[in-house]
Amino acid sequence: MLLNCERSGLLPTSLAALLAALGCAGLAQPASAARLVDGVDAAGVSAAAEVAEVAEAAEAADAPQTVVVIGQRSGVREVPGSAATIEQEDLIRARVFTVNEALRQAPGVYPRDEEGLGLRPNIGIRGLNPTRSTKVLLLEDGLPLAYAPYGDSASYYHPPIRRFERIEVLKGASQIRFGPGTIGGVINYVTPPAFTEPGGSVLVAGGTRGYREVDVTAGTGLFGFGTLLHANFTQSDSSRDNQALEISDIYLKVERDFGEDHSISLRLSRSTEDSQVTYSGLTQAEFDRAPRGNPFVNDVFLIERVGGSALWSWDLADGVTLVTAAHGSWFDRDWWRQSSNSGQRPNDSSDPACGGMANLLTRCGNEGRLREYNTYGVESRLSLRREFDGVTVSAETGVRLTRERQRRLQVNADTPTGRTPGTSINAGLRENNLRTAEATAIYLTTTFDFGRLAIMPGVRYEDIRYARTNFLAATPVSGRTELTEWVPGIGIRYDLSDTMTLYGGLHRGFAPPRVEDAISNTTGGSVDLDSEQSTNVEIGLRGEPVPGLFIDLAWFRLEFDNQIIPASVAGGSGATLTAAGETVHMGAEASFRGSLRDMGLMEENDVFFRGSATFVVEAEFAGARFSQVAGAGTVRVTGNRLPYAPEVLLNFAAGYAWGEVAEFQVEYSFTSQQFTDDLNTVPGTADGQRGLIPEYGIWNATLNLHPPSWPLGFYVAVKNVTDELYIADRSRGILPGTPRLVQAGITFDW
Repeated sequence: MLLNCERSGLLPTSLAALLAALGCAGLAQPASAARLVDGVDAAGVSAAAEVAEVAEAAEAADAPQTVVVIGQRSGVREVPGSAATIEQEDLIRARVFTVNEALRQAPGVYPRDEEGLGLRPNIGIRGLNPTRSTKVLLLEDGLPLAYAPYGDSASYYHPPIRRFERIEVLKGASQIRFGPGTIGGVINYVTPPAFTEPGGSVLVAGGTRGYREVDVTAGTGLFGFGTLLHANFTQSDSSRDNQALEISDIYLKVERDFGEDHSISLRLSRSTEDSQVTYSGLTQAEFDRAPRGNPFVNDVFLIERVGGSALWSWDLADGVTLVTAAHGSWFDRDWWRQSSNSGQRPNDSSDPACGGMANLLTRCGNEGRLREYNTYGVESRLSLRREFDGVTVSAETGVRLTRERQRRLQVNADTPTGRTPGTSINAGLRENNLRTAEATAIYLTTTFDFGRLAIMPGVRYEDIRYARTNFLAATPVSGRTELTEWVPGIGIRYDLSDTMTLYGGLHRGFAPPRVEDAISNTTGGSVDLDSEQSTNVEIGLRGEPVPGLFIDLAWFRLEFDNQIIPASVAGGSGATLTAAGETVHMGAEASFRGSLRDMGLMEENDVFFRGSATFVVEAEFAGARFSQVAGAGTVRVTGNRLPYAPEVLLNFAAGYAWGEVAEFQVEYSFTSQQFTDDLNTVPGTADGQRGLIPEYGIWNATLNLHPPSWPLGFYVAVKNVTDELYIADRSRGILPGTPRLVQAGITFDW
């Protein structure tokens, strides 16, 4: 939805009503108070004493429009389907260290850990495979965050969580206006509005396992423009030995209104990573001997990403708005590593010159997976609202054009630190590919609001054109193919009372194949691997049964005609994607939050609580399906549990607030056992890549101290209090989960 809930109070009455009809309830904070959300600011300083000042500033706020997915938490009730927001208050109370920590607060979402900082997110929704977040659409301020959402949707990059003030999760039918991946859901990261007056905050933190972080947010009004500058530097020794991580991120936003009808928003960012992170997990023997070990000390992962966007909003007439956005990014990734997975270890048979793991640091070569992505696009959305005999009709139509270019090289060197093609066996230039994807998406959504009842049908059309050229052949091999798809959906919202709402929806899930899965590398011919398609149904109830207590209950069912899953690992050797055929996901989710102070049971102090639960009762192969595990033969796996689909996910937190001075919170996250292959193998294999992942539970605790009269704030956070040792992933061998982390920080706000 290309409308700004945050600006509705500044627009003509008819347009403000349109925003409310489309689910954009609530006003965002003014730029001069950009850090204030639900009474708490980004530095952790209580804002109760500043309510009058904020209200006054709100009257003069002039925040330009953006692409709104949900809006503030109060807007969730108007969404015709399941939706959730994770607000700044939630992020501060938990002092979240990674995006995975944050997303565990949302029902239905399974973020799987990898390197310990959430830099390569693996996000699954409602039992869908989380590998590289390929079944989730990631957005920033409503615009694409992924570097190749059509041609290569795997995520190897994620901004630091500190950049954002809110996270929105959308799983219902209203997500169809976004794309391309609308199988599981949409996750939108929202940045703060720009400052119109001088202000900012600084966070300096440190802790165990080499954790150091400096985060700065600052801005001011300048020649009529609002500005926001955010910079972050973080380093950590991660979850394993010999795997130091170092990232930097800088983000600039400039906003301005031009008269009553026009506004612009400009964004520019640059991110880098320089780390030792390896791709390979541990074998079972290595895990038993040293669960946080890592023999690949020479592996290097380097990335640089530059992104930008420009958005122009134009109020054409009473109740009619046109918003046009252009965006682009350049992403460069060099990953030099000595193994792609635990089954590809150096050995005599594959590389006699290496002679096995004993010579890993001397004679064994490496492989450089070198990738460069250029992605840019433009989209334009027209929204309007009209009244017809007591029925409010709101409509939004949009066109999105996207072009992606991938340049991919694989250079195998002869030495552990080599950077040029070698001459030994398996060395040399192993890949030289150019891949492109061009996509046109057109959509229309309409809302018929009868008062208590709202019906919201919509449809999206996708046309995707792929091309691939293999330059390794003596004569380059090229191929092209095209894919089109209609993605319909309908959502319904019915207000049972002033505080409770019933919702439901039916929509078609859609995710296109990657370029490499659609076009053969050797012949250039089209590969018979259709897009993923599913039928998604849900019914839910949400609202406040009593003041101060919010609940949301939902039942869901996803039926796939053609679910595509990794046969083994998430890249490198053995990463072939296969059509799993028919699969079924069914379950329920629940969330709640409340406060005894909001309930009127306490006055100055407060007991607050929140929780989410996901029960994926069914996630199985439904059609005639045989195992894709190498060497399994013709073993039928129909009825087996899908890989990486835990049945139960729980996240609960409760805390106590001493007035406006301090808060203490305890959080518990539980993940039930899960299988890692279609055979549902138990116990684990020697290479560590297959086998049951046992259930695990993690305790976190946080203390925030923030006297309202001080510019300083302090916090102490302990992650994984009991130092639980658990397996997070087996995709490429065993990856251990995050160990106990003790962290402390100081914040300064001005």
